[in-house]
This record gives sequence, C-alpha cells and structure tokens, in this order.
Amino acid sequence: MRSVISDILEESGIDVVAVAKNGREAVEAVAETDPDVVTMDVEMPEMNGIEATDRIMSTRPTPILMLSAHTDENADVTFQALEKGAVDFFRKPGGEVSMEMSRMQDQLVDVVESVAAVDPTDSSDVASARTAGSGVDAGGVGPDGAAGAATTGPDAGTAATEYVDDPTVVIGSSTGGPTVVEQVLSDLPLAADLRVLVVQHMPSGFTGRFAERLDARSEYSVREATDGDRIGGGEALIAAGDYHMEVTGYRRGRLRVGLTQDPQVNNVRPAVDVTMETAAERVTDPLAGVILTGMGEDGAAGVRAIHEAGGYTVAQDEATSAVFGMPKRAIETGCVDGVAPVNDVAAAILDAFEVT
Repeated sequence: MRSVISDILEESGIDVVAVAKNGREAVEAVAETDPDVVTMDVEMPEMNGIEATDRIMSTRPTPILMLSAHTDENADVTFQALEKGAVDFFRKPGGEVSMEMSRMQDQLVDVVESVAAVDPTDSSDVASARTAGSGVDAGGVGPDGAAGAATTGPDAGTAATEYVDDPTVVIGSSTGGPTVVEQVLSDLPLAADLRVLVVQHMPSGFTGRFAERLDARSEYSVREATDGDRIGGGEALIAAGDYHMEVTGYRRGRLRVGLTQDPQVNNVRPAVDVTMETAAERVTDPLAGVILTGMGEDGAAGVRAIHEAGGYTVAQDEATSAVFGMPKRAIETGCVDGVAPVNDVAAAILDAFEVT
C-alpha cells in the first residue's frame, strides 16, 4: 500500500519526501522532513494512527489525511484521529490493493492537495476555541461586511427562549467537517425543536458511526438516514454515504426523506445541493441552510434555493474553516444572510428561529 500510494502521488507531481512503516517512524519522519501533508494509516505496528497524529499535532503541527479501511473498528479509530487534529480521511479500497487504489488515483490526489492547503496552526487555534466556550463575542459578520446574526452570551439557546413552530435546518460540510458538525449540533438546544438534516461528504461505512457519535454528543436523536425515513422535532438524520438524501415530503411538522443513487452532483454523493434544493421545494415551515468547511462548490445552489424560498442562510467564516471552498462559494452567491465563526454558528441558526 505504501508503494502504491507513493507511486500515485509521485506520478501526479507530488514529491514524497519520506515513507514510514509505523507510527513511531512517521513522527520521526515529520520532524526530520517538515512535509506539507501526511497520509496516515489507522492501524500500524508499534504506534497506531491516533497516537501518531496526537504526537505530530503537539510537536510539529502538520495537515494529516487518515487512510482507513471499511470496518467498524477503523471507523471509530478514524473519528478519534480527527478529534486529535487530523483534517480528513480517505477510505482505502478493499480487494486487490494496487488495482482498486489506482482506480481512485484522481480522488486521492485531489484530497491530498486539499488537505495540504490547510493551515494546521489555525486548526489548532480553532480546536482551542471550541473548548473555550462562547462567552465572548467572536464578531460574526455578514457577506457585505455588516454585523451578522451570530450572537453569544449566557442567555443564548436557553429554555426560556421562545422559538417558531416546526423549524428545519439543513447543514452541509466536507473537508474538516465532522468535528465542526459535532460542535454545531451539540450547541443546538432541544428546546428549539429542530428537524435537522446533515449532509457530510463521507463514504459509505462511516456515516452510521458518525450518526452514533453525534447522537451521543447532542441533545437530539440522531441516526443515519434510510429510504422513507420520517423525522419530527428533536430529531436529526445524517445522509448515508454514497446516497443522495432528498426531502420527499413534508406535512404537519413531519419531514420525509428518500435516498437515491442518482448520478453525482458536484462530483459527490451525497450532495448538499440535492438535500437543500428539495428542502426548499417542499418544507413549508421556517427553514435554514448552513454551509460549513469543505472544498468545492457543493451547497452554493442549495443556499440560493433556500434563500429564494424565504429561508435563512449561514456560512462558516474563513478563519475557522479548515477549507474555505464551500462557504466561500456560498457567500459569493449573495444569498448568505450571516457569516459566523464555528462557535457562533449554532447561535446564528437559533437567531433565525427565535420569536421576536
């Protein structure tokens, strides 16, 4: 696998400066070569990917892309590595390694290049900010430079706040998104009675575990979406890997989704645009759309659709985005109502649904 990945990267013009056969060697190689990006296996002898990531991020912060096999155990370890500071992960193929990996060459190169563009120092600052709380105004601003809707303070999101009936929020993210989605969802109080749809660019085999983690870390009941699923207030669905999640029906505060394997949209499946556009078409009660960190332009058309349907839209700011591609494209549509740092995204969502 090391040889195949090295060949793929070298053939694409990416200089491989070191190869390590275990986590301990990886930590030493990073210290010696100061690379732009590290591809890190999850399971390795002597030191696994979690510990190696933790040591690298504490001694020589470097963008790390985890390579993970499609197993439940590796999915859990991968999410732990993301918590330690890894930027994203890439699912290793099953079957014949060289043949299957070669088929994924373009995708691997794209992900490596996007992860290499991340500033790990800023990522560390964001992680610190997540644990510091939101008692200080972080200054969310709108796309025109005016003050945005994000607010902070001891009364934000308390049970005393009155919210509109039957609100729905659609959240989209990609590179760097899992920990950010977890932060936002954990900041949303059950008192808001939201219906939450999350589209995270993530392969099959990982979205189920992702949903379980979110369920354990938020007040909402979170599960991986299945075809025909229905949710009401206080529930959230995570788009299943390799399936578009469409809003197929909405009635009396109950939302229904359908899963399809229609062609990729914006070169991805699930696509944020698919969920947002169908939500804008069918949800008749208050609706908000949120675009978080990620590369590419997925979500821009969806934000426009929600805006044109009278909904509220929010984008994560550049300073706290691992990759500012998706939020930037959304903002450029002119249809984003507020731009907020990660700690204030949930407050911005709640502001949209508060009764004034």
